Amino acid sequence: MTATLLATHRVEKPWGRHHLWPGFPDPAPGGEPVGEVWFQTPGDATPELLIKYLFTSEKLSVQVHPDDEQAHARGLPRGKDECWLILAAEPDSTIAIGTHEKVSPEALRAAALDGSIEQLVDWKPVKAGDFLYSASGTIHAIGAGLTLIEVQQNSDTTYRLYDYGRPRELHLDDGVAVSRTGPYVPHPMPGRVADDRTILVEGPKFVLERWPAGRRRFTLPGDTTGWLIPITGEGAVDGVGFKAGECLTLTGSCELVAQDGADLLFAYPGERRIEMTGE
Repeated sequence: MTATLLATHRVEKPWGRHHLWPGFPDPAPGGEPVGEVWFQTPGDATPELLIKYLFTSEKLSVQVHPDDEQAHARGLPRGKDECWLILAAEPDSTIAIGTHEKVSPEALRAAALDGSIEQLVDWKPVKAGDFLYSASGTIHAIGAGLTLIEVQQNSDTTYRLYDYGRPRELHLDDGVAVSRTGPYVPHPMPGRVADDRTILVEGPKFVLERWPAGRRRFTLPGDTTGWLIPITGEGAVDGVGFKAGECLTLTGSCELVAQDGADLLFAYPGERRIEMTGE
């Protein structure tokens, strides 16, 4: 067994906040707003998954990510599928995902240049508890007033199509080339399985499960690494304590005890759910 409590890395963003979320200290008065908190694996390794919290006060850019094949063609290790669990949302919060209709690459580029892409994308209302999966190639933009957990392939390749006039670089050639326009189709969610796990995502790039409080023993096969993300509550894995706002990586055989009130996410790379032994 190896249970490792991950370090956090705070990322300042123009669309971030000065008041974050319980468990995360606010930026210093007068400091730059914090938009993201990343959980980092020790050393120089680049694991397959990355876990983040996001805190938004403004809309993020309209953007898109390449898939694995497109990333490999550029010499990059992987593309970027990602998903979001909404923890808190202001009453009018939205996330843009997909476009209202299919458009040609030429029309997409023109919309990005003149700003009409804001009306082209489909801004969906979201609330606490909602869950969305954004496959690579999906045009999207996270809206203002949101706190969420993001589970993603570990890639920082983002092509901005539109940024509301902010003075940041756009990537129209690359972004248009990898975009798949059209209405968003929700990712299949297998739901509750025979035990007490709920499967939120089952492939193709990673699996994401949701676990309630309680005790469980399990073994991750081979060299599989899992990421444990406590949404609420606290507990321990083989004596390594955890609480909401933290993240651990797990390998091998584990004994987990989550106190009453705990709500956990567990993510690992792969195309299908692992039948973990020892439950």
